[in-house]
Amino acid sequence: MIPLFIVSNRGYSGKNFIAIGIVSKLMELGYNVGYMKPISKTAVKEGKDIFDADAIFIKKALSLREPMNIISPFAMSYETQIVQLRDKVKNANKKIIDAFYFMKDKDYIVISGPADLLEGSMLGIDALTLINEMQAYVIFVEAWKGVTSMDSVYGIQKLVGDRYLGGVFNKVPMNILPYVKESVKPFMEKRGIKIFGVFHKDKFLESVTIRHIIEALNGGILCGEDKLDELISNFMIGAMDVDNALRYFSRVSDKVVITGANRTDIQLAAIETSTKCIILTGGLYTNEFVLERAMAKGVAIIAVSDDTFTAVDKIDTILSKTRIREQGKLCRVKELFNQEFDLKRLIKILKQ
Repeated sequence: MIPLFIVSNRGYSGKNFIAIGIVSKLMELGYNVGYMKPISKTAVKEGKDIFDADAIFIKKALSLREPMNIISPFAMSYETQIVQLRDKVKNANKKIIDAFYFMKDKDYIVISGPADLLEGSMLGIDALTLINEMQAYVIFVEAWKGVTSMDSVYGIQKLVGDRYLGGVFNKVPMNILPYVKESVKPFMEKRGIKIFGVFHKDKFLESVTIRHIIEALNGGILCGEDKLDELISNFMIGAMDVDNALRYFSRVSDKVVITGANRTDIQLAAIETSTKCIILTGGLYTNEFVLERAMAKGVAIIAVSDDTFTAVDKIDTILSKTRIREQGKLCRVKELFNQEFDLKRLIKILKQ
């Protein structure tokens, strides 16, 4: 059994992205692979129990045989936090370690760590503690935030020691991707830090469904109920004069247009271009003609109470915290992973 712990120093860096890629590729190569997410902060109910939402999706998507209490052994729900403050959370560490050893017959176990290295330390289930107890090897995933990302990928070895294998740079803007690949990666390698992959910021992976937008904005659907699971990656604000609107909207396909409920001229212009959804701000509805035209063109319309700029700010937050929970995204993960991740190098190192 070779355990591989995927860590980062902040949430939404791409740990699940890398974990899914490694698990799926190792399985394709014929290895017996286990996966677990020891700590969950996005717990959902499944039957009478609570498990991690990402872990539930990954189990189904990759057809993992292990039961959910092994894949997701500990959920940090609201109730758990209340019990923790009363000092009554018992055996959290034991649950995780027992689940880990349940898969001792696997060739590899890939562990997707919590949001940062210290999360769960009050309960003795932080990443650093679990890495030591599992004797796991470590890959660090860094969402690119400039040259300081080099410090993060380099500095983690001081905490992990000899079990640190190397890092991955993720979500690198396309305009600086060549710089990271041709300058940053060799620079890190010369200093003893292996870089297993450099991944560009991918619009499709950061897309969200119309359903997710409605939930995040607490909106109401006016038409297009059958479009709720459509993925959106492009957003445009409709605040210009109508003469420029058609030209402006024609530049971007498969988009959401955010505009005031009173701007029926902008709404009609958006409908005539490649638009998947219109968000009406200000808490008002549009007129029947716009709704009829939207239904004819297959465009969903959502009404929200926020003003336009508040709605845009919330959507920016949504996009920075997107998750891989759609089958289409899973295919994209595998495609990118095949292109950019040096799995052969990783396997060779793990087998030494």
